Amino acid sequence: MFVSPRVPRAGQGREPPLTVHHLNQLLLVCSLVLLVAVAAVRISSRSGLPSLLVYLGIGVLMGQDGIGHIHFNSVEVTQVMGYAALVVILAEGGLGTKWKEVRPVLSSASVLATVGVAVSVGVTAAGAHYLVGLDWRQALIVGAVVSSTDAAAVFSVLRRIPLPARVTGTLEAESGFNDAPVVILVVAFSQAGPVEHWYTLVGEIALELAIGAAVGLAVGWIGSWALRHVALPASGLYPIAVMAIAVTAYAGGALAHGSGFLAVYLASMMLGNAKLPHWPATRGFAEGLGWIAQIGMFVVLGLLVTPHELGDDILPALVIGLVLTMVARPLSVVLSLAPFRVPWQEQVLMSWAGLRGAVPIILATIPMVNGVAGSRRIFNIVFVLVVVYTLIQGPTLPWLARTLRLGEQGEASDLGIESAPLERLRGHLLSVSIPEGSRMNGVEVNELRLPPGAAVTLVVREGKSFVPLPTTVLRHADELLVVATDPVRDAAERRLRAVAHGGKLADWLGTSGAGSR
Repeated sequence: MFVSPRVPRAGQGREPPLTVHHLNQLLLVCSLVLLVAVAAVRISSRSGLPSLLVYLGIGVLMGQDGIGHIHFNSVEVTQVMGYAALVVILAEGGLGTKWKEVRPVLSSASVLATVGVAVSVGVTAAGAHYLVGLDWRQALIVGAVVSSTDAAAVFSVLRRIPLPARVTGTLEAESGFNDAPVVILVVAFSQAGPVEHWYTLVGEIALELAIGAAVGLAVGWIGSWALRHVALPASGLYPIAVMAIAVTAYAGGALAHGSGFLAVYLASMMLGNAKLPHWPATRGFAEGLGWIAQIGMFVVLGLLVTPHELGDDILPALVIGLVLTMVARPLSVVLSLAPFRVPWQEQVLMSWAGLRGAVPIILATIPMVNGVAGSRRIFNIVFVLVVVYTLIQGPTLPWLARTLRLGEQGEASDLGIESAPLERLRGHLLSVSIPEGSRMNGVEVNELRLPPGAAVTLVVREGKSFVPLPTTVLRHADELLVVATDPVRDAAERRLRAVAHGGKLADWLGTSGAGSR
C-alpha cells in the first residue's frame, strides 16, 4: 500500500499475495521506525527542535532519494492518513486544554482563528503573487494553506514553555479553531472554475463552524455525562470510550456538513474538563495515540516528498515564509487582538509562535488531489517553508519569552487526582498525588477539613503505606487514597485542590479549587 506496486507486463501474472513473511517484515520496519522516533523525542527535547522535523527526516531517509528507496506517491492515501492523524491530534490537544485558561480568551482566540486567518491569507497571497510570480489561484491556495497554525507543533512546544495562561490558552485555542476555516478555504480555492463570491464563502464558513460547534458541544456533553454516571467494568475501557466519543464528534460534524475538526476539538475539551473516572490513565492513553499519529503522519509526508525536486522552490518558499512570518502573521495578530487590549509583549510572542507543521503540508495535498495546475510546486514550496521556519521559530521561542519577560518560573504543578467509581458502595476512590511546590505539604489530615462522607483512608510514603491518624502530617510525594460518597465527591476534590493551592487556610484566604480540573 505504501510502496508503489509493480505493474505486470503482458503475459505476466499478478503480484504474489501478501504472506506472513511480508507481514513480519512490515512489522519489523514499523517497530524500528517507532523506536527511532521515540529516541528522537529525547534528542529534540534537549536541542529545542520540534520533533516533527525528526519524523519528517525519517520519512525522507526512507524515501526514494534516501537509503530506504521506498517509492511512495499516493497523494490520496497521504491525505486520508493526514486527516485521520489530525483528528487524533486535535482530540489529544482538546483533552489537555484547561477550560479555566481558555474561557477568558475564547473571544480573542476565535477572532484570531477567523479574522486573523483572513488577513494572513490575503497578505501572504499578495506576496506570493507579486514577489514570487504565482498566479492568483495558486497564490490564494498557498496563502490559505500556510495560514493555519499546526495543533501538533503548538501543543508540543508550548507545553514545555512556562508562559502566562492567557498566552498559552489563546495559542492553543487558535490552533484548535483555525483548521476548520482554512480547510474550507483551501477546498474552495482548489475547485475547478471561478471562486465563489466572497460573501458566499464567508457564509459557508460561518455555517460549517456553527454546525461543527453545535455537534461537538452536544457530543461532548452527552459523552461526559454518560462516562460520569456509568461504571464500566474495567478501567482500561475509559480511555477507549473517550477517544471513541471524540471520533464520533468528528464524524458527526463532517456528516452534518459542518466542521468535523472543530467538533472533535470542542468535544474533547469538554471531556477533558469533566472530571472523568481514571483520568490520568485516559490522558496517558490519548497522549500515546497522539504521538503515534504524529509519527505516522510526518513519516508518510516525508515519504511523499521528493528532495531532488525541491531545489527550484527553495527561494520562493523563503520569500513567502518571510512575508508570512514578518508581515502577515504580526498584522493578523495586531488587528485581531486590538479590541482586547492585549499587551504588546504578548502580541509579539503570539506573532512569533504561529508555528506551522504537518497541517499545511497535508492541506497542500488537496490541490494535488483536485488536479490544480502547479499543485506539485505548491506542495514543494509549503514543505520547504514549514521545515525552514520551524527550525527558526521553535528553538527561539523560549529565548523570546525570557527576553519579553513572559516566563512563569517556579509555578507548582497541579494536584494529580484520579477517580475510580465504586459502583456497589455508591462512591468513589480518589487517588491523590502531592507534587513538589504544593501547599498541602505540612498540612495535617484533620486540617484538610473534607466534607462529611469523605475521608483519607491510606497514605503511601516512600514505598510504604499506612493508615493515617488525624494528626498525620502530609509531605511532598505522598500519595493519598480518599474515599468519597457520590454526593460529596466533587466537593471533596474541590477542597483538596483548594488546600493544594492555598494551604490549610485556603477558604479563609479566598483560595478556592473551583474551576480546576
